This record gives sequence, structure tokens and C-alpha cells, in this order.
Amino acid sequence: LSLLLPMPEQSARGVMGLVSLIAPCRNERDHVDAFCDSALAQQLPPGWQMELLVADGASDDGTRARLDARAAQDARLRVIDNPDRIVSTGLNAALAAARGAVIVRLDMHTVFAPDYVAECLAALARSGADNVGGPWVARGQGAGGRAIAAAFQSRWVVGGARSRDAAYEGEADTVYLGCWPRATFERVGGFDEQLVRNQDDEHNLRLRLGGGRIWQSPRIRSWYVPRASLAKLFAQQYQYGYWRPFVMRKHGQPGSVRQLVPALFVATLAGGALLAPWWPWPLALLLGSYALYLGGASLAAARQAREGRLLARLPAVIAAYHLGYGAGTWRGLLDVLLRRRAGERWSRLTR
Repeated sequence: LSLLLPMPEQSARGVMGLVSLIAPCRNERDHVDAFCDSALAQQLPPGWQMELLVADGASDDGTRARLDARAAQDARLRVIDNPDRIVSTGLNAALAAARGAVIVRLDMHTVFAPDYVAECLAALARSGADNVGGPWVARGQGAGGRAIAAAFQSRWVVGGARSRDAAYEGEADTVYLGCWPRATFERVGGFDEQLVRNQDDEHNLRLRLGGGRIWQSPRIRSWYVPRASLAKLFAQQYQYGYWRPFVMRKHGQPGSVRQLVPALFVATLAGGALLAPWWPWPLALLLGSYALYLGGASLAAARQAREGRLLARLPAVIAAYHLGYGAGTWRGLLDVLLRRRAGERWSRLTR
């Protein structure tokens, strides 16, 4: 690793041998200490050092005071202002302040293995890719959160996305969070500040369209804590779906075809409902087929999670994923076609 990634020296592309960990946050008071403990406990390869930059989005719940207190205890932590409050502006603010030759993105609601950063560095050296990361693995809290995590992890729910495959190693269209040589940002730029959601997918799409490579490794281990209620899950998926057409407008294509399937399902469902008073059988056939799918997908997700007790909750969870994302996509598409500004309700960063 040290032969491929040189030891500390000043460079136009950052301080070699220094890795910058960056994370945006807003109103995360209850998660600050666990996050800082996990990030600052990273075990780096010999000769490497790190800095941790947290971009605070004008928190008003005591988050900033707690971050400042932790920064006073450990000089490796710096707190950056993010007055625009959204993820993309926070990431760019942290990038502008970062000094490392390697950039690693972290998340306040994710638990990281002690060797997370070390494995990111190793994957960069091993693959020669422009961005590396691990699988997106969810660990829910409570029965509702565990059901949401089980659906999140199932290939029958997310269209076989490789980013959810905990065993996959190889090239991918996107990875969870990410780790980049600074040169990647010099070539393709930072994150799109017009996007409240999906700024990471857009950046990876831009990278791939520019000839870059993305690599996923199961050795890069972390565990994401998803929403714990159907209402919060639906709202999250609606936002993700809402911002998808804005990415498509910019690049003329989605990140992958599977991202369009929920919108097609919602359109078919709406069309069947409109025809139902005169021609009811298409809607009945669609609902019957989807019910069979929900049963099979729920069985598969419960089996994969090894939690049969979640089976009764999973159909509603899976439907919330699909209907929320699909409905949000159509709302976003309408705003794009009518050239309207993004709706205020969907322009705010929410947990």
C-alpha cells in the first residue's frame, strides 16, 4: 500500500499520507458522540494520519456545541460551517477545507468497522479506481426498523442493486458513501449543490460518463441505521424519487434503468384505477400480481434476514419503498417539465 500511495509530503493534490474524513450533519445531537468515537478510532496503515471534518448545517438542537466540545478534545476534528444546510453544500464545504490527498465520506447515522478507512485505502491501491466503497448494509432498530432494513437489503425489493450485495467485489455503478483520490474531484468537480437528494448518485454517474471507474469491496464494512417507521420511510423515498428527474435532466439518462421501475409501476396503477369504472380487470390483475410479488418478496427478505417474525410487517414496508419512490419521481418529473423550482417541502434536508 505504501508503495502505491506515498507517505506524507506536501503536494498540489493534498498532503500525501493524510486522509480527510468528511461528513455533513444537521441536528444530530444524539448521534455526535457515537459518530466521533467511531471515526476517531479508525486504525490507519503505518505512516498514515487523518483529519475529520464535520460540516454542520446551522443545527439548532445543541449539535454544534457538542461538536465544538469534541473538537476541543481532539485536534484531528474540525467543525465547518454549512449555512445552506443541505448535504451537497456541506460536502463541498468540507472538501474545500480538507487537506488530505485521499477523501473519505462518512455518515452520522452509520457505524464503521475500525479498519474501514484502512480498507478504503487498500481498495484504492488494489483497484486503481476513481472511487471505492463498501456495500450499503442496513441494521434497523426495533421491529419496524428491522423490517425496513430487511427489505432494504433484499435484491427482490431493490432490483438487484450491487450496492446492497454484502459479498460483491468488483466494478459498480455506485457505492455507499465513497473514498476518492483528491485528483478525482479535480477532474470531475464536487457535488451538485442544486440537488438536495441523490447528489452522490449524480456524482458517480458524472464520474462514469467521464470514463472513471467505481469499485466496491466487501472488506469495507459499515452499518447504516435506516428509518424506523413507515411514514418516515415513505417520506424519504418520496424525496429520493423526487430528485431523480433532476439528475436525468442534467445528464439525459438515469443512473440505472432500475431507478425508473417504481415510477412505471405507479403510472400503471394510476392508469388501472382510472379505467376501473369501465374496465376493472386490468387493475384487479395488477393488484393481484403485486400481492403475489409482495408475498414472495417478503418471504425472501425475511429468510435472508433470518427473522421470520418480520414477515407480517414486510409487505407494507416493501410497498412504502416502491410507492414513495414512484410517486416522488412523478412529482419531480412534473416540476422538471413545467420548469418549476423544486417544491420547498422537498428542498429541506430531513432525517
